[in-house]
Amino acid sequence: MTKYFTSILFFICSFAIAQMPTATQGGDGKIMGTLIDSVAKTPVEFATLSLYKTTDMVKPIDGTLTDEKGKFTIKNVPNGKFAIKFSSIGFKDKIVFLEEITAKNRSITLKDIFMSTDAKLLNEVVVTGQGAVIEEKVDRLVYNADKDITAKGGDAADILRKVPLLSVDLDGNVSLRGSSNIRVLINNKPSTIMAASIADALKQIPADQIKTVEVITSPSAKYDAEGSSGIINIITKKNNLEGYSLNTDIGGGNRGANLGLNGSLRTGKFGMTLGGFGRANFNPSETTFEQITKGTVNTFRTSQRGNAKDEMVFGRYTLGADYDISKTKSLSAGARFGTRSFNRNQDLTIERFENLTQLSNTNQRIISENPSNSWDFNIDYLHVIKPQKELSISTLYSRSTANSDFTNTPLGNAELERLALTNRNDNINQEYTVQVDYQTPIKKNQLVEFGGKGIFREVNSDFSYLVGGNLINDPKRPNGSLDYNQNIGAAYLAYTYTSKSKYTFKAGTRYEITDIFATQNNSTEIDIEPYNILVPNVNISKTFGGKYTVKTGYNRRIQRPGLQQLNPNVNLVNPQNIQQGNPELRPELTDNIEASVSASIKKIYLNMSVFTRLTGNAITQVATPSGTEDGVVITTFQNIGNDKAYGVNFSGNLSLTSKWMINAGIESFYNYITGQTTSAAGVSIPVANEGWNHNGRLMSFITLKKGWQVQAFSFVRGSRVLPMGRQGGFGFYSLGARKEFKNKKGSIGLSTQNFLQNAMKIRTTMESPLFTQNSVNYMFNRGISLNLSYKLGKMGADAMMPKKRAKGVKNDDVKDGGGETTGQQGGGAPAGRN
Repeated sequence: MTKYFTSILFFICSFAIAQMPTATQGGDGKIMGTLIDSVAKTPVEFATLSLYKTTDMVKPIDGTLTDEKGKFTIKNVPNGKFAIKFSSIGFKDKIVFLEEITAKNRSITLKDIFMSTDAKLLNEVVVTGQGAVIEEKVDRLVYNADKDITAKGGDAADILRKVPLLSVDLDGNVSLRGSSNIRVLINNKPSTIMAASIADALKQIPADQIKTVEVITSPSAKYDAEGSSGIINIITKKNNLEGYSLNTDIGGGNRGANLGLNGSLRTGKFGMTLGGFGRANFNPSETTFEQITKGTVNTFRTSQRGNAKDEMVFGRYTLGADYDISKTKSLSAGARFGTRSFNRNQDLTIERFENLTQLSNTNQRIISENPSNSWDFNIDYLHVIKPQKELSISTLYSRSTANSDFTNTPLGNAELERLALTNRNDNINQEYTVQVDYQTPIKKNQLVEFGGKGIFREVNSDFSYLVGGNLINDPKRPNGSLDYNQNIGAAYLAYTYTSKSKYTFKAGTRYEITDIFATQNNSTEIDIEPYNILVPNVNISKTFGGKYTVKTGYNRRIQRPGLQQLNPNVNLVNPQNIQQGNPELRPELTDNIEASVSASIKKIYLNMSVFTRLTGNAITQVATPSGTEDGVVITTFQNIGNDKAYGVNFSGNLSLTSKWMINAGIESFYNYITGQTTSAAGVSIPVANEGWNHNGRLMSFITLKKGWQVQAFSFVRGSRVLPMGRQGGFGFYSLGARKEFKNKKGSIGLSTQNFLQNAMKIRTTMESPLFTQNSVNYMFNRGISLNLSYKLGKMGADAMMPKKRAKGVKNDDVKDGGGETTGQQGGGAPAGRN
């Protein structure tokens, strides 16, 4: 993980520092040194130091914190004999007795001081007790997902539901503080598996391989300017120990099964990892859908009932290697392959009425097939010239392919069945990225970072319609293609200053140039002007007494449309609710302001934050009548106007004992959407909606005797404001238990989800002057699963090697097409690649 050598405020739980006086008793002595993790051989950041007189080891006379390099200095120490107590979360307290400070020996420089992790050594390091589930840093919130015992057999979406500030719907669409305009990274790197749909991509990442989730609400200038509401960085588990290991996970339940195999090898300067994970799921669903469309003369009503069975197969395979060229230079490379297959077999009954007269009553069978594959290759170089002075060069090549095909077959008539309608949509996305970053310290408390980046993106979408297996030429069901070439050049400058009074000031700016060349149907050029943007950011934080942290920040972000929004393929899965992209979309621009205060008092962590998000030229999914007298509604993406949100977050973590933790959070924000949209017939339609949105979560984790652990989790999301209506809320809960084997090599676990109800009901309502739409979606997500995990081999903790990690490419830069679902049934948005 990219390490920020800035004043990142570490989660501090020590109550002792709050009791310290601000100065010693007027001496001129000085004590200096460096605190080191005895296992990882890395600096221990922001540890608490308490200075005692050896004659009174009860009340400290002074204290301080280590900096981001583990260094510390205590000044103005009087003559005498002293001892220092070192404390930090996850480490055993350590006391060091010092030489006597006298008139001839005023300055004491200690050798490196090593702190031991708070653990028992049983063939490997096994951490006891509960560490911090949530950590707060200057520009982000960190959720430690590796403590989740119900993760076995799940995917990344299951983890993200438990992360403060995030909301995940039942389809896996993720939003941050109510906005789906986010960018998701994996180990600080982008991946084309995120290009078409974040929701689908998250299903490819096994939950039990996730170590932490970083929610970056105020990204620095070093990050791409994309992602209006912020960035989610998923950090997977890594192993830097000497030796080898092979870990196997297998599980199954009433809604799916999973199999994973992960291996690690490290010897000398060379390390290698190889992993694979496969998962299959199946899930039934039922829908009811009613739509009323007002024509110029007549009123049309469509009533629809559907039953569907979904079959999903996901896989992700990785190969990575790193090599220490020398003590200051390292090289790393990786290859990742992701695959996904989503098939839906759906039976629809559709009744159409004109005024009160029934026009038709049809039964249709719709078979949708959505396979996709993605490849990522990276090579990264890092040169640590001296502490905090680094040069890194990163390269990345990504390629993904995706098909979105469906066949709509009328039932009940053999002649009509031979005229089944088929839509084929093939998509390719390629990205070439090169990035250079340099950072250097200025004195001891300042850091300057600057660099440049180029992204060269080529995307293509080919689509066609066939009837009875033969290609057709129908303006309502067009054949064609979209070629979209996007080149981005960026440069940034960032500055960090940390004062002696524990203020951290981080500011920067980034300038991006975007050039686009696009053609439709291989000949018609789409006129899209290039655009440039300057995105500033400022973050300020202050820690008081080691217990309280106050932060505030401002940043500007851009959101470019992705191919899923641009793709002009006409999706007729539901003939009454056509979906289509808009190749003429422009980017949206967002200003974010936030402020927060957090407190860590003994066993309690509390955080409250307020935020404002103002988005202009907002890219939004809208539905409008087709303009023909048939009751058809077209759903597409448009730049509608302004999207404003004002909200507050509360979250807390309580450790009742060292083995019982409770975590909870509440989020409320007011959303105001206003603007103008245009119907398919060219009619201008005003858009305006507003209202409150609420989320809540509660989790409890208990460690029992003899290797038993129990976890309970619940999440509730209230109804959501849409441009033309509201989407209904839902709840999710789970209960799990795990038993660790005596040899510490494996475990067996049982977990269940939504076990008190057979189906979850989500109601969505949309309304405009020309149509109303009501839908109800029944999600049958009651589940139970049994999982077994076992590890072979040995990785020696005492042989852990400090590693230099080359800094990889982070493309944070295109808008995902998922977002909030609109409740329109019978199919999804047109598939594509960003």
